[in-house]
Amino acid sequence: MGVAGEFAVILLVLSAMVLMLLASLASSNSEGDALYAFRRSLSDPENVLQSWDPTLVNPCTWFHITCNQDNRVTRLDLGNSNLLGQLVPELGKLEHLQYLELYKNDIQGTIPSELGNLKNLISLDLYNNNISGSIPPALGKMKSLVFLRLNDNKLSGRIPRELSAVRSLKVVDVSNNNLCGTIPTTGSFEHIPLNNFENNPRLEGPELLGLASYDTNC
Repeated sequence: MGVAGEFAVILLVLSAMVLMLLASLASSNSEGDALYAFRRSLSDPENVLQSWDPTLVNPCTWFHITCNQDNRVTRLDLGNSNLLGQLVPELGKLEHLQYLELYKNDIQGTIPSELGNLKNLISLDLYNNNISGSIPPALGKMKSLVFLRLNDNKLSGRIPRELSAVRSLKVVDVSNNNLCGTIPTTGSFEHIPLNNFENNPRLEGPELLGLASYDTNC
């Protein structure tokens, strides 16, 4: 191979490296945009989000954010942070997110169905907030989910049967809400203790296998 050929190979390698770097920066920026959209929906009286600067290359240096070695966001830890606001659909763009910890705040509004796009999510902890509306059936698309804690909110409607197909699901707590219908008993719900459903006045006993569900009070 002549000098010209070697130069061409080096140029191709450098071009590939630049393209990979640009792709990484673009993905990091899109995650930063999604997180900052969430930031804009929140009131933060204790300034726990003060480090969330949208002008930075990526959000991996922000407090309460954890990234993997590829600078992709894997954890959002804002439990017990005295935040007031709403969840936003943009959170569903954090495709590498594994832990979404927002418990013990004053999160209001509904759970966006876009959270169902978080295919790598292991833990969804939204307990002890003021979240209303129904539990989106789209959460049944989160095939890595292990912990789903939605207790002590103002949720209503039925428990989506789509969740029973999430085989990884080990912990479900929806107690202290206003859910209705019946308690699922198949799939991932087979071993969930009944006290994880208590204090839902309109929620009836476990479904009996072989009988049609009787969600008539929803």
